Amino acid sequence: MRIMSLNGWGGKLHEPLIAYLQTDQPDVLCLQEVIHSPEAADDWLLYRDGDHLLPQRANFFRDVAAALPHHTAMFCPAAQGVLWNNDEPVPSQWGLATFVRNSLPVTAQAQDFVHKAFSPHGYGDHPRSRPAHAIRVYDYARNRMVAIVHMHGLRDVNGKMDTPERLAQARRLQELARRIAAPDDPLIVCGDFNVEPGSETFAVLAEIGLTDLVTAGGFGGTRTSHYRKPGRFADYMLVNRNVGVREFTVVTTPEVSDHCPLILEI
Repeated sequence: MRIMSLNGWGGKLHEPLIAYLQTDQPDVLCLQEVIHSPEAADDWLLYRDGDHLLPQRANFFRDVAAALPHHTAMFCPAAQGVLWNNDEPVPSQWGLATFVRNSLPVTAQAQDFVHKAFSPHGYGDHPRSRPAHAIRVYDYARNRMVAIVHMHGLRDVNGKMDTPERLAQARRLQELARRIAAPDDPLIVCGDFNVEPGSETFAVLAEIGLTDLVTAGGFGGTRTSHYRKPGRFADYMLVNRNVGVREFTVVTTPEVSDHCPLILEI
């Protein structure tokens, strides 16, 4: 089974990202920072947050679903706010999504928030609402269940240091993983955590037997050249002892986002 975790950056690098997914075709794609704008007539909209302007693929969720036609697509919104078509506001949902190959039955799933709750009337103040999604699938190749959980961790404008909110987030992520996975399941927890490698988040997840493959593998970061700020880590993939890791890599080329894809073969 091939599992990919990626922050898609709202589809800003649409063409290389879609081409990459069409070629790679992971069995499970855990995708963060996904845009879903059902009322949008145009392909591109603009996100405005003060002086920060970012082009967004209006129906990024739909685009990825079309690139993975043999997958079941599940969207988990964090908030509904406004993107802009010139001066026209367009309602747009923002969150994460999970895509599962149709040959892998999803036997259980849970969607919840690791920070705040759904924001129906605007994206809200920072740090904004953050969702997580957990699935349990049956792997016929190995005749076993596999549990996979991913989240998009909260963004603090002051940086990626540990805070009480991030500790509470880690506890909620741990609880969601406990809820979806049976004791003997291979368990994978991944996503854009928005923390540094030494964060107490990893001690919380170690309580349920999870270890991180990014730091253990000696990778130098999970950010691409499109990320111009200090700090090269944001994304992680953790596994328990029931996961038979065949290969794990942080993909540096092609660059399809300001985050690198993380790929695990089990």
